[in-house]
Amino acid sequence: MMNPYANMLDLQRETWERAAEMTNKLAAAPEANKKTAAVEVGTTPHEVVYEENKLQLKHYESLTDEQHDVPILITYALINKPYILDLQPDRSVVRTLLENGFDVYLIDWGEPSVLDRSLGLEDYVDRYIDNCVDVVRERSGQPSINLLGYCMGGTMSTMYAALYPQKVRNLGLMAAGLCFEGTGGILEQWGDDEYFDPETITETFGNVPAEFLDTGFALMDPVQNYVSKYVRFYENMDDPDFVENFARMEQWLDDGIDVSGTAYVEFLEAIYQENSLCNNELYFGDRHVDIENVEMPVLQIVAEYDHLIPPQASKPFNDCVPSDDTTTIEASTGHIGLSVSSRSHAELWPSVCEWFKQRSGVDADPDEGPLDAETDGTTETDTDEDLRNPETDNDSSLESISGIGPAYADRLQEAGVTDVNALAAADVDRLAAETDLPTSRLDSWIEAAAVRQE
Repeated sequence: MMNPYANMLDLQRETWERAAEMTNKLAAAPEANKKTAAVEVGTTPHEVVYEENKLQLKHYESLTDEQHDVPILITYALINKPYILDLQPDRSVVRTLLENGFDVYLIDWGEPSVLDRSLGLEDYVDRYIDNCVDVVRERSGQPSINLLGYCMGGTMSTMYAALYPQKVRNLGLMAAGLCFEGTGGILEQWGDDEYFDPETITETFGNVPAEFLDTGFALMDPVQNYVSKYVRFYENMDDPDFVENFARMEQWLDDGIDVSGTAYVEFLEAIYQENSLCNNELYFGDRHVDIENVEMPVLQIVAEYDHLIPPQASKPFNDCVPSDDTTTIEASTGHIGLSVSSRSHAELWPSVCEWFKQRSGVDADPDEGPLDAETDGTTETDTDEDLRNPETDNDSSLESISGIGPAYADRLQEAGVTDVNALAAADVDRLAAETDLPTSRLDSWIEAAAVRQE
């Protein structure tokens, strides 16, 4: 027979235990609050190498002695800030690429002002991205570079590759919205032209407010965004690592930016409602954004549980372009988890780096697919025999050295190195600081210049 007194005592004990747990949680709250206010984001060292309007092109400091020949330019969405790709050191896409020997650039769009309301997709793709690509090409001395576009940035990178295929060596796309034929999930349904006119928003606000966009995204999973995550925070307030990770994500989520009114309307109408990119019917004025030009290698990085851009809004695009080198990597995570989850950095990004690595050596012919396994794409120092060239031994110009083209020659001359003799006598560390070129590359040139003098 059940003892009523025992039941009452058990209930009293459980009540006291819950009260004690709450007391402990509340005791941890002040420290948790301090941590949330003190977290840092986007800490990987970089410099701004180009600015236009609100845009900044960031170049990150290399973390390896040798870099792959072809640099990577990261293009993020116009929504939110791009430091989600550099949220914290152990979960940073930027840092992972650097640690794998890549020369990394990133476009930070900044926030449009009222005067930028009329900026459209053509401005962002055919002007801003193109100018940034040209800066990276000039600084690297490479005729074509790698693009890595995330979310809306992937869609715009695809448009760019269709317009300027000769400037894009490899096209990497992370959770890029490309195909909308009933495959785009909730966002496609909400944005259907039967129910939604994007011009109603821009006629009211001009630029689309960040708060409007944030609320819409949150309502796609209201229980998670308004209840569950705060319950988890309460349950883990005494875990400093959890608190710091939570604070970084919340800072990024709260750090939204407005979107240009014209670009917003064009993106919703052309990409979501008309599916014009996938159908190869997108035009900038009278210029056809012809995806038949996308013949370079294409990498699709998709998230199995992405509720913003479901995999089926990305993967079918591989069949819409003529490239004969297409790869899809699907990770068991969500839209943001592609860039910040520990599992993605352990399992996904090594594969992504390998994909780019195989295709980022100057000796690799893009028409012949990836490099052989024995070729790692890094710049190697030539042997003395290789450095000798009877046809150029009497030429003292910088461009007579293998690997130095007009762009590199200009940078060397700006640093006071005007010919082969000056290059042979140059101090590699000083020259690296003044030209922002890798020491491994400069070492090979200096050695070649010295051999020429022998």
